[in-house]
Amino acid sequence: MLRGPFLDRNWMGQNPDYNSSDIIMLGLPFDGTVSYRPGSRFAPEQIRLASWGLEEYSPKFNKFLADTNFHDAGDLEFPLGNTYKSLDLIRQNVEDIYKDGKRVFGIGGEHLVTLPEIEAVAKYHKDLAIVHFDAHTDLREEYLGEEMSHSAVIRHSSKIVGAENIRQIGIRSGMKEEWEFMKQHNTLAHKYSDLDALKNKKIFVTVDLDVLDTSIMPGTGTPEVGGLQFNELVGWFEYLKDFDIVGADVVELAPDYDASGASTAVATKVIRELLMVM
Repeated sequence: MLRGPFLDRNWMGQNPDYNSSDIIMLGLPFDGTVSYRPGSRFAPEQIRLASWGLEEYSPKFNKFLADTNFHDAGDLEFPLGNTYKSLDLIRQNVEDIYKDGKRVFGIGGEHLVTLPEIEAVAKYHKDLAIVHFDAHTDLREEYLGEEMSHSAVIRHSSKIVGAENIRQIGIRSGMKEEWEFMKQHNTLAHKYSDLDALKNKKIFVTVDLDVLDTSIMPGTGTPEVGGLQFNELVGWFEYLKDFDIVGADVVELAPDYDASGASTAVATKVIRELLMVM
């Protein structure tokens, strides 16, 4: 019999027991609708490996990863080339998580993976709202004739939760019509207090990593200069710690576009800090 010890491929600090955990980390390695640079399907695996370079303790929140009581369920396996089946798989698995009285923490993958998560969570929380961190509006109805696109994920999600229940942070790119949509529905948040209208809602937090500036996050599918710095993003997380967060995801790391590994390290720390406020 081998003695080990053996390397763990799961996220550092996880609770290995699904049943006793509160949060389920779910890898969503799908990038079938990416419109510029593919490769985010490789993020969940690389993020898990990079997590072992982190400390389990967050000085910002004075908490350990173990305090969040999360279980890493691993990556879903998707049928290559079939967007709708892939989205169905996400929806079904996230529904199972909430049926078991737990919360999801998705790791993408491209941003379209958020839509089936929202569909599933909304079945269990009728007063759901979305806090959306991103460089891009993601408010198109379709892209090149395809409605199931990562560039349409928040528009489709708005049909589930209502546009008045969405706040968007860090947006700096989009079509004129999308900016008009944000203005019409007052979705763009400039300061922390802009989130206060959602205080009595159940919150799903979705973080597209291109919300961060390209100087610290070049490894993403659609990099956009002029973004948030890391501490600015975590400042928003700190404000959200008093909200009722019922689910979250972090998406759009494309690790192979940053050979230094720095983007993956940044993504991993974003995940750690967001776990701390759930």
